[in-house]
Amino acid sequence: MDQLLFVGVDRPMDQGDLFSFLPVSASPISVFPGFCDVHVHFREPGFSYKETIRSGSMAAARGGYTAVCAMPNLNPVPDCMDTLRPELALIRDTAAIHVYPYGAITRGELGKELADMADIAPHVIAFSDDGKGVQDEAMMRRAMREAKRLGKVIAAHCEDNSLLHGGYIHDGVYARAHGHRGICAESEWGPIKRDVRIAAEEGCAYHVCHVSCKESVQAIRDAKKAGADVTCETAPHYLLMDENDLQEDGRFKMNPPLRSREDQEALLEGLQDGTIDMIATDHAPHSAEEKSRGLEKSAFGIVGLETAFPLLCTHLVKKGVISLEKLIDLMAWSPRRRFSIPWNMDYTVWDLEKTTVIDPKDFLSQGKATPFAGWPVSGVCLATLCGGKIVYQD
Repeated sequence: MDQLLFVGVDRPMDQGDLFSFLPVSASPISVFPGFCDVHVHFREPGFSYKETIRSGSMAAARGGYTAVCAMPNLNPVPDCMDTLRPELALIRDTAAIHVYPYGAITRGELGKELADMADIAPHVIAFSDDGKGVQDEAMMRRAMREAKRLGKVIAAHCEDNSLLHGGYIHDGVYARAHGHRGICAESEWGPIKRDVRIAAEEGCAYHVCHVSCKESVQAIRDAKKAGADVTCETAPHYLLMDENDLQEDGRFKMNPPLRSREDQEALLEGLQDGTIDMIATDHAPHSAEEKSRGLEKSAFGIVGLETAFPLLCTHLVKKGVISLEKLIDLMAWSPRRRFSIPWNMDYTVWDLEKTTVIDPKDFLSQGKATPFAGWPVSGVCLATLCGGKIVYQD
């Protein structure tokens, strides 16, 4: 199989057996370690009309992912063993790839009392109340102390509810020009500054979810320089779009929102200098009806597992913003290092020269809302291998 080009991973000794299903190709076919996304919403149990663990994990496999971490805003919220067991059973019985569940930080993600963190710690990848910020500083400090004792990461959705004022897109030029209520950047960077301070004081491993604005990048950069055990992620849409790309369509509504051009530039700089540790999709599917109500009334969230790598390869690697090796580290190795996720010889195989146009009708995810519909990209996933099996083949 001389046409195989291994990037970010050593060439396996048994490559002929592993990849014998691939057709002979005149152009190189790239083999990467299976990608790892530490921030996805698979909606099950509780919201299977949006997504299931089966459909979400198949979408992940089509996007080249072999490991994902599923957020806990479910019904029931996994805050103790009784409420975690249904999700563990669904993962065991239906997941196409490795799916690692988060446990909630607080009971019911209500912010009132700690979840039974010790009980569920052996069965969850980390703790998060994603979808909701922990508003009370004392509660976050207690959670960090317990997470440190248990050897787990706190992964925080940073949002100060007192600063939202009913906003639903960025409080910027587009919102003012079109009469929309905005979400200020301080609602994100304020809680980040609070949390990195607590993390430094408590010695907790702390991870910031879906960073979207320049002040957040700087706060995390400063915390790292001061020696805090802090990492963060951003998502493809924050790297490739800003508020100038907004349209009056629910597929452009996510939380945090698309910010300013200056924020986008700061995120790219943070990617280049290592402040931003990894790229996660925040894959958040909803029904077509929930995303059909325009910017104001649609549900927050877009899908991203099936589009992340081709978008980033096309618009960051091929334009010289970062190297291909750097992108592979951001999408495969860095997430595994931070969350202690094993690799297990999982691969994804791509034709980087083949071009296509992003079409939600092709998605395996039940969610179809993406702001990237119609974007031309280079790179098609030919196959994904997980646990020695082909879990996706084009």
